Amino acid sequence: MRIRMHAFIMGCQIIFGFGYSRPLSQIMKTPLRLCLAATALLAFSGALRAQTAPDDKAEQELKARAYALQAKIFTIDTHEDVPSAMIRRPTWDITQWHDRATDNSQVDFPRMREGGLKSAFYAVYLGQGPRDAAGLANARDRALAMFMNQHEMLAKYPDQAELALTADDGPRIMATGKRAIYLSIENGYVIGKDLTLIKTYYDMGCRMMSIAHFSNNDLGDSSTDPNGEEWHGLSPLGKQVVTECNKLGIILDGSHANDTVVRDLLDLSKVPIMLSHSDCHDVWASPRNVPDALLKRLADKGGTIQMNMYSAYIMDIPVNPELNTKQAELMAKQAADPDKSDAAEARHVEEIQKLRLQYPTKEATLPDFMKQVFHAIQVAGIDHVGIGSDMDGGGGFTGMEDVSKYPMVTMELLRAGYSEGDIAKIWGLNTLRVMRDVQDYARKNFPVAPEAPRGRRGAGGGRGARGAAAPAASAAPAPAPAPAN
Repeated sequence: MRIRMHAFIMGCQIIFGFGYSRPLSQIMKTPLRLCLAATALLAFSGALRAQTAPDDKAEQELKARAYALQAKIFTIDTHEDVPSAMIRRPTWDITQWHDRATDNSQVDFPRMREGGLKSAFYAVYLGQGPRDAAGLANARDRALAMFMNQHEMLAKYPDQAELALTADDGPRIMATGKRAIYLSIENGYVIGKDLTLIKTYYDMGCRMMSIAHFSNNDLGDSSTDPNGEEWHGLSPLGKQVVTECNKLGIILDGSHANDTVVRDLLDLSKVPIMLSHSDCHDVWASPRNVPDALLKRLADKGGTIQMNMYSAYIMDIPVNPELNTKQAELMAKQAADPDKSDAAEARHVEEIQKLRLQYPTKEATLPDFMKQVFHAIQVAGIDHVGIGSDMDGGGGFTGMEDVSKYPMVTMELLRAGYSEGDIAKIWGLNTLRVMRDVQDYARKNFPVAPEAPRGRRGAGGGRGARGAAAPAASAAPAPAPAPAN
């Protein structure tokens, strides 16, 4: 290599006249020098190819291995904000490939297939609103509308996806080539002060529920409420919610709740809990993230942390007040716009993209995300880590713009030396284990609950549901605002 480099330098001196007093025009007229220079350049380029080709080949082999593994194993993302995104754009087709750059979406069935994503929890999300009677009734109605919207979507495309209700349903549906769609609730605000609504949502397919979102509510404290703690953990009603979810077989989700609430969930729940989309506080000290001591306790109780792909939780992202203000104004404008057509959505997306170009913000990268993942594995153990991206709700980063890019995570895990068995745990088996523990406890300790009818097969009616049939939605409540999850 050193000889070839020397030849290259000599060739450059000859052809370009470095170190010579003769004019370049004279040098270029010398055929011998041109031939020598060409020979030197060819020798150097050959050396570069010899040096880089093995690296490129190894990288391509690693990528191929990652995609093959991703296609083979059961994979699940425990937090995607598809329902609230869909209800804002009623003509949007989840069976078509979309582009984040044109409609700001990150999840659809074709991109799930491309990314080897077999299953996901689609989260029925509502931001915190008024806690008076009118506000709670509105939250309930909007949640019911989103559940019905998802049932209608699954009924419309029975050949592509199916509602999953039990831990066994995910792999079973995967075997048919369809996507297995679980439903969850983000923000227990939607039950208001009525515990019976938990059963209603369960009957509509809810299999996981979080306590709070960005603000405190009647169930407990948020990790980000600017007013600080209100209940100092779970409220009395929130503690009853724990018991009710344990009875029904609903996974309790501690994401967005403050550390005291998570500790209360771990103390009170008879089964493991989950953090459906969180990251590690000891990597980046966001209040949304979980400290190592609590992460260890979560693992000791059998729970999992599902790693969030939202840049501001992955790493320190400088505050961009101009962008935040302009985006808030634009989102308010979008929510008030009666035009919900694809054309209107495209206009809103275009306006958002212009804002982001005008006020650029730093994003995390894949190495930044993997730093979070590796830390969680080190602290909690390989059996207690999963993926909860927050796609369609703020998740995604440079190089991970949508769910089609998920094999890149697998590629980095392989590069780091993790076995295929360990990667299968992270991508799905750990989640299924928690779900199975939660549902087995409910079935064994509360066997008197009646089995639900299987329901319309086209609507994704699955096996093992307990309780009454899903209620019909007679009125279509107002659309949900854009999530910021």
